[in-house]
Amino acid sequence: MKIKELLLNGKSFLALLQEFAIEAKDIVIRDEGLIVADQNLVNRDLIRETICIEGKNKKAVFNFFGTLHCNFLNDLAVFEMQGYEQVNIPIK
Repeated sequence: MKIKELLLNGKSFLALLQEFAIEAKDIVIRDEGLIVADQNLVNRDLIRETICIEGKNKKAVFNFFGTLHCNFLNDLAVFEMQGYEQVNIPIK
């Protein structure tokens, strides 16, 4: 199961997306493939990694910075946000 799918199973992550008017289809976890493929992490059931999640709505792109806590044994993931930046999209 992908990390994005695990995060979307949690109510608090969905609430974060709602607060910024971002739909689940409009988020990308940067370097998700590298996190999952990292040989040091593959053999572990629990991981804790600093990540950036990019989300966008009609007005802006948001970069959420924080720590990902993942328990692959129980298919659980939690994102602990430390901050974010907003880049406004020019209106055409």
